[in-house]
Amino acid sequence: MTRFFQSCARALAALPMTAALLAGQVGVPSDNTAYGTTAGEFLLLGAGARGLALGGAFAALTTDVSALYYNPAGLAQLPHGSAMVASNRYVADTKYTWAGLAIPVGGGTRAFGVQLGNFGFSDQPIYTVEQPNGTGGTYGVSETFVGASYAQNFSDRFSAGVTAKFISDKLGQVSGTAMAMDFGTSFHTQALGGRLLRASFVIQNLGTTLKHSGVPLDATTPRPPVPGQVDVPQENQPAALKAKDWGLPVLFRVGVALDALSQDLAKLTVLSEFTQPNNSRPGFSLGGEFTLSDIGKSGFYVVGRGSYAYQSDNNLDVGSGAGFATTLGGQENRDGLAGGFGVGYKRPTGFGMGFDYAYRSLGVLGGTNTFSFSVNW
Repeated sequence: MTRFFQSCARALAALPMTAALLAGQVGVPSDNTAYGTTAGEFLLLGAGARGLALGGAFAALTTDVSALYYNPAGLAQLPHGSAMVASNRYVADTKYTWAGLAIPVGGGTRAFGVQLGNFGFSDQPIYTVEQPNGTGGTYGVSETFVGASYAQNFSDRFSAGVTAKFISDKLGQVSGTAMAMDFGTSFHTQALGGRLLRASFVIQNLGTTLKHSGVPLDATTPRPPVPGQVDVPQENQPAALKAKDWGLPVLFRVGVALDALSQDLAKLTVLSEFTQPNNSRPGFSLGGEFTLSDIGKSGFYVVGRGSYAYQSDNNLDVGSGAGFATTLGGQENRDGLAGGFGVGYKRPTGFGMGFDYAYRSLGVLGGTNTFSFSVNW
């Protein structure tokens, strides 16, 4: 028994030493978030003023043509053909434009659609070290994606959809291309009290890498000397700089939408969504949409929307983090707030048109204004 207690005492005495050795070999995991490791960030700019006013928490409520972007499964819920055009004045005098067309077929059990998105600017002066006042030339950026979607209802409660995208990225005379896929599902049922509940699971921009090439990457270089021979002057040989390929901004979305109030002429829908990108930390969005339909039995409707979206940049300390004081007046605290409205007209035959507006605060970068126009038939 004495030997047993002695062995236990030795083991207890060795624990601190063992822990110290392990601490020296096992470190605390560091943050390995892949910031700045993807290209084609314009793929995350959204589509339509409605979705942007709701902070992007729109994957579960995709009941219009912008389902092409947010959740292709929502196309199967469209009762009529639809088209939309949206324009977004982004930061630093850049512009983002999105357009989509969706057509239900098979009695509404299936739907097809196409979409186009473009981001960029043009006519920017070129400055160099040798010519700091400008070379007299200009350059532009044009990032574009084209997508084709298919969706199908598999039951009265579940639908799924897929989108294939072609992506083009042009910076001056340098360009690159990539392919990507979106997958989406939509589940809808009656919750407690007969309220409609929708849920969605979506993954976006799953595809190839983006690699650039073009004339600016062309170069000339002398041929390397031949071993064992006298090195003599030679003419430069044509060559090309090899650009690194970059992945696309893959985004996983899980959304829920509930009709908290649903009457003949008034409806209030609350939404929430969780997002997990591959190039940043997770985020979430909360939003609400209130609709007054068929005002005065005229067919006109009015919609109000508001939301808050949290992303990893919302907690950026722009003052001390950058090493200087700031007098931004709390602009960073408004980052992620968004709101907007919509007005439109619907006829019982299915024809209708609508106009939507959204404003979204980007904190220290200011805000964006988005306008969209849609038509149904």
